[in-house]
Amino acid sequence: MSDRPSPFDGLGNLFERLRRHLGTTAKSWESEFDAGSQLDLSTGGSATRLDLTDHGDTFVVTVDVPGFDSDDLESRLRGNTLEINGEREGAFEADTVTGADDGSESAGTYIRHERKMQSFSRQVTLPDPVDADAVTASLNNGILTIWLPKYESSDETYAIDLE
Repeated sequence: MSDRPSPFDGLGNLFERLRRHLGTTAKSWESEFDAGSQLDLSTGGSATRLDLTDHGDTFVVTVDVPGFDSDDLESRLRGNTLEINGEREGAFEADTVTGADDGSESAGTYIRHERKMQSFSRQVTLPDPVDADAVTASLNNGILTIWLPKYESSDETYAIDLE
């Protein structure tokens, strides 16, 4: 027999390292779900970040939306789910710039053209019901803030008559 090592000798160690790595990853996913996180399958979520905070009687959602105008944004409340969508049109011709945003009449040819149409869609499930009629929102310096007052439930006790 040959003293040459087999190419399969290190395979067992490799599989063991892979098993440990996958186990660690699964545990981190479980801890995120245990902490109340939900799997976010929203489109564009990696570029559009949001925070949901509880201020006692109000939830506040803060979303980074740089470059979006209020006309580019839409938000809806469906039950306990807040949906936020944005779409910014890229009204650019393929090779030329017809005018600058600063009011000058200059025109030119693109040397680098990275700013195109951008859109995102985010959904977040609220932990408690909110008063849909009292929801307000504002857009300031590329930050969308939505205030969602919690639905005020009565703490009074009522007797229920049985027939």
